[in-house]
Amino acid sequence: MMPAAVVLAGSRGGTDPVAQHAGVSDKALIELGSETMLARVLRALRDAGVADVAVAANGPAVAEEAQRHGARMLPAAAGPSASTAEALAALGAPLLVTTGDHALLRPEWVRSFVADVPAGTDVAVLLARQESVERAAPGSRRTYLRFADGHWSGCNLFLLATPQAEAAVRLWQAVERDRKRPWRIVGRLGPGLLLRYLMGRLSLSEAIAALGRRAGVVATVVECRDGLAAVDVDKPSDLDFVRDHLGKTAART
Repeated sequence: MMPAAVVLAGSRGGTDPVAQHAGVSDKALIELGSETMLARVLRALRDAGVADVAVAANGPAVAEEAQRHGARMLPAAAGPSASTAEALAALGAPLLVTTGDHALLRPEWVRSFVADVPAGTDVAVLLARQESVERAAPGSRRTYLRFADGHWSGCNLFLLATPQAEAAVRLWQAVERDRKRPWRIVGRLGPGLLLRYLMGRLSLSEAIAALGRRAGVVATVVECRDGLAAVDVDKPSDLDFVRDHLGKTAART
């Protein structure tokens, strides 16, 4: 049985450059073909077998779109980590977390991710290697985490597998508060692991496991072999890439 899921579709306030580029009020309402980006995400989750889906949003038009597609609504908090904390409190664990701008989300990624999470995990994160991303999404510019075992990009898909994952969300909130002070984020690894990282000897799985231990949870990395899963819509060029990709896919079918 698939866990419940929450789609983070809140606004940080101000003008979103992607929404402005597309001429809509909220990024999640950008139309891709015959449906909105949010509708595509909700459909992918449903097709993966997720029966209970909530959307965390603060825009009335987004709320209307979510409810039109059978999702329950949760008010968005001040940032994605706070919204995730409130969703975990409301829906319980296990809980899948993704975003409203994960426009190319596929049901098979969701099913494989859940199936590949090791037993005993409290929180898991899906990531893809740079070579997989560049092979599947040439021309898409992503941000990579550089570790001894390769360069990795996040896939906007997380599993809060147990109630203990709440501690990891609290750590996420602290990291979010320190996002303009990166030395404090890196410092959470501790001096030994930090030195290994600076020497290029720390793997991603070791770093994630260490951060998990700092929070008192078992945290694991799951590799997604389809690098397309790392594509989300953070900037206008991402939207252009997604539209071009969907157009080419439709032309082949």
